[in-house]
Amino acid sequence: MIEAQDARGLSIAELIDDGSPAILRGIARDAPLVSAGLKSAEAAVAWLKQFDCGRPVTAYVGDAAIEGRYGYVDDCTALNFARTRGSLSGYLDQILTGLGNADAPSIYIGSTDINQYLPGLREQAMLPFGDRDFPENPPLVSIWIGNRTIASAHYDMSNNIAVTLVGHRRFTLFPPDQVANLYPGPLEPTPAGQVVSMVDFNAPDLARYPGFSQALAAAEVAEMEPGDALIYPALWWHQVEALDPFNAMINYWWNTSPRYVDTPQITLLHALLSLRDRPEHEKKGWRELFDYYVFGPSDRAAAHLPEQARGNLAPLDEIQARRLRAQILNRFNR
Repeated sequence: MIEAQDARGLSIAELIDDGSPAILRGIARDAPLVSAGLKSAEAAVAWLKQFDCGRPVTAYVGDAAIEGRYGYVDDCTALNFARTRGSLSGYLDQILTGLGNADAPSIYIGSTDINQYLPGLREQAMLPFGDRDFPENPPLVSIWIGNRTIASAHYDMSNNIAVTLVGHRRFTLFPPDQVANLYPGPLEPTPAGQVVSMVDFNAPDLARYPGFSQALAAAEVAEMEPGDALIYPALWWHQVEALDPFNAMINYWWNTSPRYVDTPQITLLHALLSLRDRPEHEKKGWRELFDYYVFGPSDRAAAHLPEQARGNLAPLDEIQARRLRAQILNRFNR
């Protein structure tokens, strides 16, 4: 179980630098949406509707048979739900209509940018995090709404603060070194752009996924109540279960790297093309080169070179990043 932290006097950077997830108990308990949700799902929906600007949102809709677990059909060639677009208020009404009905569809409105789709909500939500808490880059602030749903274990490329506002949530988190024991699904298709674990946590098939028992031994669980926030670093795997008939959460995604630094996900895909199928002795050699140039101290490879000869080994700035990107594109386009 993840220990609760006293966030007083601690910055967001200090909490992330600790390297482990932390719960900030009750930090948002005074938010209006928390108060509305404690009254009823109908009160929470009414509070949210006042911010609906009418812009269509994307929702995941699945048959009741999937029991809220978004993932794949049996052969992994397709997803077990449909992506639909419609009005936020319409989906909220649909969720309310299905309350108490075991045959109601599973509805999940995930990662919806507040500024674009619910303008004014961020200011009125009265959450304790603002742009001042993210000095490197402003965060992406999104809302997540649905009935009882399960976002299968996956990783994000950004640090995260997840604030539970309506309903209860359970996060099951794993450090990045557990990737093999979580048995990731295919790179395409994916439920929401990120690869997800193939393991059904509620009924794990340990004959098919034997390493999952090791992942569970390394897991940390956060049981979240309305008003609680969970903060955890990028690349930690996490399954998120929304446990009540109506749930809402707001999260903050942010990175500390400059905007001109590309996503490593592109590097991973290119490595599949350029490295994975080479002979083992070559892969070992390339591992040493990557350790030297990339994963070791950032200044090591250039330390013995005259400053004027360091080129791409020098610390990156925006101009150098553009030049390096252009060199890479030229090589791709040959």
